Amino acid sequence: MTALPGLGTPRLASPDLLRSTFRRHAAGVAVITARGATGPVGFTATSLTSVSAEPPMISFGVGTGASSWPAIAEADHIGVHILGEHQGDLAATFARSGADRFGAPTAWRDGPEGVPVLDDVLAWLVCRIVARVPAGDHRIVLAEVVLGDPTGGGRPLLYHQGRFTALRD
Repeated sequence: MTALPGLGTPRLASPDLLRSTFRRHAAGVAVITARGATGPVGFTATSLTSVSAEPPMISFGVGTGASSWPAIAEADHIGVHILGEHQGDLAATFARSGADRFGAPTAWRDGPEGVPVLDDVLAWLVCRIVARVPAGDHRIVLAEVVLGDPTGGGRPLLYHQGRFTALRD
């Protein structure tokens, strides 16, 4: 490939190209939770998207190799938690493979529909899963909002350039 004036040298599609590109995309940070056969599961997600207002519906991606996938694959309901800038450590815990995600210091409780609900988040939702759409090595989960609480205080946590960060004024 040859360089394009003002655009640099394009690279062929690859997992590294996708990762490198999306490191430049600042994204809000959420934690998705569910009740699994052996207890609560959860993971950090930056792929959370509002899909529809009528009915209220969201989507997120989850890798089929993720430790949370078996529970998400079977769950009827999931929890969605929008993290605040004060929760970088919590986001890192839920992103780390093999971590005790629901042990101390994670504060949580059993919520509606048996979904684990995290404490002190900016907002949380309980959603009913309506579809799991194959997408490469992931599934796109579509879920209809059942109920939630958007009244937590603070500013959002962001993920950018491979790290958790806060908004700057």
